[in-house]
Formats: sequence, C-alpha cells, structure tokens
Amino acid sequence: MKTLILYATKYGAAEEIAKRIAIQTGDATVLNMKFAGDEQLADYDCVIIGSSVYAGMFRKEAKAFLKENADDLCKKKLGLFICSMGDSNKDEVLKTNVPENIINAALVTESLGGMFDPKKANFFERLIMKAVTKQSGFIDKINDEKIKSFADAMKV
Repeated sequence: MKTLILYATKYGAAEEIAKRIAIQTGDATVLNMKFAGDEQLADYDCVIIGSSVYAGMFRKEAKAFLKENADDLCKKKLGLFICSMGDSNKDEVLKTNVPENIINAALVTESLGGMFDPKKANFFERLIMKAVTKQSGFIDKINDEKIKSFADAMKV
C-alpha cells in the first residue's frame, strides 16, 4: 500500500508529526502541501493530511487542498490530523475547516499535539505564547503515543 502524508505548517510542528507518522507506518512519501503540486493522488492508496491550527483555523493551503480534492480524497484510505499547542476541540476544528464528506470518509482523525520554537517566531508571537503558556522557551507537546495509535489505525 502506497501512503502519501501531506502537511501544512508554519513553524515545522506539523512536518515533524508527519515524519513521525511516516516512521510508524513504514514506507511513506511525506510532502509539504505548498510543494506537493506534482504528486498525483491517484498514485496512492492511503492519504494522511495534517495541518497546524492557529486560532482554530487550518493553514490556507490545507483548506484549499481539501476543498479542491474532496472527491478523490473520499475514495482513499484517509486519515486527518491536527497540530495544535492548545487543547483545541478536534471535532470542532475539523468541522470548521474540513468538508463534511472528507471528515465522514476519514478512517481516523486525531489531534497530535504541537511544539513552539521561539527562535522561529516573531516578537508578537513569542509574547502571545508566553502569556498563554506561562513559558518562554522551546515547548514540545507532540504526543508520540497518539501518533503510534494514529499510525496503527491507518495500517488496518
């Protein structure tokens, strides 16, 4: 089974999660949605899509990809993940950002955590993160147990 993992990220957390999923699932192609134009969905049996979430919203390239490829995605073995530092309500985030037919077609949906690297953020973003988390350094809340469970569900 050929697996394609597509992610949309601002600072790299969704990319890191996508790579960890690929390790758990075995052989998979991992691509940033910004640069995935040449990849054909028809070449893959399984597609996993993830996006970082800010203020409850997916990255714009993820929303556009999902909308443009909804019919093809619904015919695949499909998994969806969100990458978020907070305790975002996964179901509400998906409902807001993903077409309903894609959510219904997904074998598994999950929130897999996130990370924050202050070196990649601007002053305003660092200020917000410090106010919200009461921390000012690097934060890693990626959940490897959930990643393993997600990958195992996709192997079924």
